[in-house]
Amino acid sequence: MIRAILLIFILALGISSCKSPEARRPISQKTGSFIKISAERNKKLNAAETERIQNIIKSDTSKTYIASESGFWYYYNTKVDKDTITPSFGDIVNFDYDVKDFNGNAIYSDEDIQPRDYAMDQEELFTGLREGLKLMKPGETVTFLFPSQKAYGYYGDKKKIGTNTPVICEVTVNSIIQNQND
Repeated sequence: MIRAILLIFILALGISSCKSPEARRPISQKTGSFIKISAERNKKLNAAETERIQNIIKSDTSKTYIASESGFWYYYNTKVDKDTITPSFGDIVNFDYDVKDFNGNAIYSDEDIQPRDYAMDQEELFTGLREGLKLMKPGETVTFLFPSQKAYGYYGDKKKIGTNTPVICEVTVNSIIQNQND
């Protein structure tokens, strides 16, 4: 008798364990609200930085500021009018620059950042500076006003430049060596 009960118990256990598992349902549904909130925050940040740049431009009437198509502003400290080259992909650009905050305080001086050679669009360089160099000729000095998304963005440089910090860079292009592989 005990054997029969044990056999029935094992059969019942075997049959009940063969049931297919039920799919688990997510606890919360993703609606994309995080992306929407993030986009709105970035729009507000960009608008505030643009307003701040416009105020700098209004208060500095001695210079002629140019709005780039890429979303930053600049003026020429030294302009080369003769027809010379501007860098293109693979050209080696030797330049030096400094980085300041919007109050004019030095973050990195040109002594901190030694003149460097940069292979155009083939090395890491923050977006605004990479796009700004493409506008320059050898011998020119340009001051750029970069909103944070064109500078070091959300992460900063993890040293002296913090999160969402707009910057001013004075850049001098010393030379451009054209890429010979064209």
